[in-house]
Amino acid sequence: MNISQDPVSASRILVIGANGYVGSNLVPALLRAGHHVKATSRNLSQLSKQVWHRHPNVSLHHLDLDGECAAALSELLHNIDIVYYLVHGMASGSAFYDYELAIARNVSNALSLSHVKRVIYLGATQPEGKSSPHLSARKATGNILRESNVQIIELRAGIIIGTGSAAFEVMRDVVSHLPAVIAPIWLTSQSSPIALETVIRYLGQMVTLSLDGSLVLEMKGPEVISYEQQMQRLARMINKRILIIKVPFLTPKMAASCLSIATSVPTPIAAALIEGLSHNLVSDTTDVSTLLPLPAIHFEAAVETALSSESDVVKNEIWGYDPDAISRWHKGYGYYPKQAGFSVDTDATAEQLWKNIQKVGGDEGYFFGDWLWVLRGYIDALFGGNALVKQHPSGDNLGVGDFIDSWKVIQCEPLKHLSLLFGMKAPGLGRLEFTIIDHGTHRTLDIRAWWHPAGFRGLLYWFAMMPAHLFIFKGMAIALAKKSGATEITPSPRQ
Repeated sequence: MNISQDPVSASRILVIGANGYVGSNLVPALLRAGHHVKATSRNLSQLSKQVWHRHPNVSLHHLDLDGECAAALSELLHNIDIVYYLVHGMASGSAFYDYELAIARNVSNALSLSHVKRVIYLGATQPEGKSSPHLSARKATGNILRESNVQIIELRAGIIIGTGSAAFEVMRDVVSHLPAVIAPIWLTSQSSPIALETVIRYLGQMVTLSLDGSLVLEMKGPEVISYEQQMQRLARMINKRILIIKVPFLTPKMAASCLSIATSVPTPIAAALIEGLSHNLVSDTTDVSTLLPLPAIHFEAAVETALSSESDVVKNEIWGYDPDAISRWHKGYGYYPKQAGFSVDTDATAEQLWKNIQKVGGDEGYFFGDWLWVLRGYIDALFGGNALVKQHPSGDNLGVGDFIDSWKVIQCEPLKHLSLLFGMKAPGLGRLEFTIIDHGTHRTLDIRAWWHPAGFRGLLYWFAMMPAHLFIFKGMAIALAKKSGATEITPSPRQ
């Protein structure tokens, strides 16, 4: 095997899945190394809120791998040296296995017609014997990519310890929120958790490392420890005591069904991960450290780094870098937000929709169910809040920093988007968003609440409010469209 490190030179890189957990951390590392990056996501508006989106060496591109994407992929692959494939389909629910394989075939077909030199694929550590659907999909994806006849460097990892890692956030939420955990006996399954920093360094150095042929390499942390031991060690670090009671009859599916009340991690992702954690994730595949030795980062050091950077979730354009949002964030809040909302497609103009959105609150009210808003205001007042105080800026146009009742405007993009920081007394941090997407022939209006729960109390609050959310956001979207002169209103498939 030929192994050497080429002198660092600028490469033209395509990152597929740049908006994800690993991708959003990898792109800035590649930019710091001087590379030119095309970053893709199927949600371009969210991608444009990454802190690095204005870097002169990065360009942002919409890419939806599900469906007819051959032309878009072919164009994106033009003049590209290196491709990072970082997407997965766990958020797609029970059909994610077929979804992952389908999009992998789309990418593999496009690669076979390209001049790409190397693909770096982030896979998953494989257990011996029977596997979970999530882990099986990761392995099958690597096999499909290799059918392209492009060099595929597959780097496999088990549990990644870092801010936003779903496996880490599930563990953190469970340890932080629950004094006792009834867990399956397979919580003793072994793995080699690895620090996010180490993963990013390995991925980044694959650009210039000289290697012959396609390879499968394992990324491992310095210790082999069980998920139970990880939970206990995390608990000690945050000064928590947790009792873990293991029972033989609790299956991975049963455990996953209980997760939504203990963690803010999206349930489909958490459920897929739980099934994977029921296996020992210790592999004898060649360790990448034999080719690229890096300083060992032990579990506690990786956790410390993750916990210290969790406030970064509100230090971005999604929250408008708002000082009130940043000051109110607490490290005990759930990293992943809960959400509820409703979308409609309508023939109302963007101008008329925006004109009415700007009237929200104050004497105009909230378009629908005002009695519920008043009731919530009284509850807020009982806890010392000021939600009953009606206020609205004068004039026809809202701006960042304006106050609407107890809300604060943290983003305002005319004809497109309004984001309001939640100001009532409640266990967590949230925002309310009004979004208009103009398709030319029609507009999509979306009204949506996002909520980072403050521990278990914050999760209980969210679920207590869920019936009202489901009722009121649908009513608000339809009422706002009608108020804006719509003659056609249909539910949008975004829900």
